[in-house]
This record gives sequence, structure tokens and C-alpha cells, in this order.
Amino acid sequence: MHTEHAATPAHPRERDTAGHATAVAHPNIALIKYWGKRDEHLVLPRVDSLSMTLDIFPTTTGVRVDPEAGHDVVTLGGRPAEGEALRRVTDFLDLVRERAGTAHRAVVDSENTVPTGAGLASSASGFAALAVAAAAAYGLRLDATALSRLARRGSGSASRSVFGGFALWHAGLESATAAEADLSSYAEPVPAAGLDPALVIAVVDAGPKAVSSRAAMRRTVDTSPLYEPWAVSSKEDLTEMRAALLAGDIEAVGEIAERNALGMHATMLAARPAVRYLSPGTLTVLDSVLQLRREGIAAYATMDAGPNVKVLCRRADADRVAGTVRAAVPDGPVLVAGPGPGARLLHGDGR
Repeated sequence: MHTEHAATPAHPRERDTAGHATAVAHPNIALIKYWGKRDEHLVLPRVDSLSMTLDIFPTTTGVRVDPEAGHDVVTLGGRPAEGEALRRVTDFLDLVRERAGTAHRAVVDSENTVPTGAGLASSASGFAALAVAAAAAYGLRLDATALSRLARRGSGSASRSVFGGFALWHAGLESATAAEADLSSYAEPVPAAGLDPALVIAVVDAGPKAVSSRAAMRRTVDTSPLYEPWAVSSKEDLTEMRAALLAGDIEAVGEIAERNALGMHATMLAARPAVRYLSPGTLTVLDSVLQLRREGIAAYATMDAGPNVKVLCRRADADRVAGTVRAAVPDGPVLVAGPGPGARLLHGDGR
């Protein structure tokens, strides 16, 4: 079992005022994919995953405990949260209140800078920021591991955004009690030697998906004959990925990330009925990445549950890669990101 350490990226006890804290977190992109849950209530994944936290589009979230309030007040992007978005936040706050031993409600104000439809899921940065801010506002002493576990309950990928750079989310123990399984599933930093990577993000289609990620995940796990073989191979991919990161081998990192993502999409195509996120524009971008490699540029694609493509490359090659990808998708924005910081509290001066 992992031993928790005292270091924490957020310093949860350093609050702006009693019962009030503001935190910032960044999105991450998985290079070894998280696809499939074995426990939806505890948000326990079927496989380990590994990601890179980005240095663009942070989410900033403030939490203020209000002993006089009769219900939580949640504002997202300047508008009152409703429906599923409100439920997810209040359910998450209930977890924090349970651990803090209080029933006091909270006022939550969250600002997400990810452009709508940019192909960067905001749930990772959103729940990582909420976990750090809520834990501090309610007076919990949580180290980085505990914050990662807590963020996981809001959104699985948020467990990784607690950390900067590269992070590994452990799926945890399968043959264990619920409490033991919960304790064993968390993210932690992964060392990477001598890498200076960039991710070029090509927005192929900013519209809503015909099949939500959650529904696609369930259907794939339940019906795809390719899912279990992919899950087995993903464990092998993770072992090789950690070695490639430690060696600073961008070509190996990219090759492993690309095959892992394409394998995940293959499991969806084999689902009953099939889930197909790959569009003609997606294939055009993938062809442009192959052409870059023929020209000697280390460029490798990865994709989440959607048509948009992220291209891993050296930072020195990012402009060239972005230009090639932009020509492939002239109607969609192309963004460039590097490794970003972990979630942290903001002080009164915004630092």
C-alpha cells in the first residue's frame, strides 16, 4: 500500500479567510487512456492511466462555507448551475462535508477558461480545483495523495490534474473491500528525464457528441469483444511508457501513446452497436501526422472520446506541427500546450 507523504501542491491549511478558499487547476490529456469503470459510485477505473497536465486553460474555483445557507449555491462561468452540473458539485461537496463533520452549505464560483468545444474536457481541471478549494474551505488536512483520491470522486481524470507534468492514476486493488479499493486508487507524479514536449490540439469538430463519453464507455465495456484485450495491452503500454519517459525518449512516448489511443477507438468500433467518433476530418489530421513523420518530425497522435486530435511532439517542432495540422483542418482552431503545473491554492493577491 502506498504511504502518504506530507508534501501537497495546495497547502490546504493556507486559506484566504476562515471558511473561504480559491484554487486553480489545469486540464490534462491522457497518453495511456482511462476507459471503463469497474465501480461507478467510487469512480474506480478498470485500467491505470497516465497523462500530461497542460499549461493552458486553467479553471479557477472559489468555495465559501456559509453556515446560514439552506442549500449550496453554485455558479459556473457566471451563470447559476442547474441539472446534472449542479448535482455533481453538490454531491461532491457532500463528500467533503462528511469528512469535515459538518452540514454547512457552501457558495461555489467557478470560472473555466477552456473555449467551448475546444476538445479539452473541463471536468479534470474543474474537480481538481474544487477538491483543493473545498478541502481548504472546510478545514481538511489533506496531502497530495488524499486530494487526488477526493478529486477522483468528482471526475476520474481530475485525480491526475492535482499534479503537474506527467501523472499516473492507479486503478487500485480489485479484490478488496470498497474502503480498501478507494484508498488504493489515486494519482502520483511520474518522472520524465530530459523531455521538452508540446501537445498540438486540433479541433476537428466543436459540436456536441452523438454519444456521450459516459454512455460510450459503458457500451464498450459491456459489448465490445476487443475491450478486454485492449485493457491487457494497456497495462503493457503503461510499463513501456514509464520507461520511455524516464529515458526521455519522445519517439517511444509518442508511439506508445498513439497505439494506445487507436486501440481504445478500435474497442469502440467493435461495440454493439458501434461507437464511432472518428470523422473524415480526424482521418485527415491523422494522415498529416503520418506525413510529418515521413519528413523526419517526431509527431504522434492521441485522441479521447471524440473526433479531435492531440499531437505530441518536441516543443521545438510545435510551430511546424501546428502549421501542418492547421492546413488539415482550416476551419477549426489549433492550440499549442506544454506541461503545466499541479492544482494549487491562490492567496489573496491571486498568486
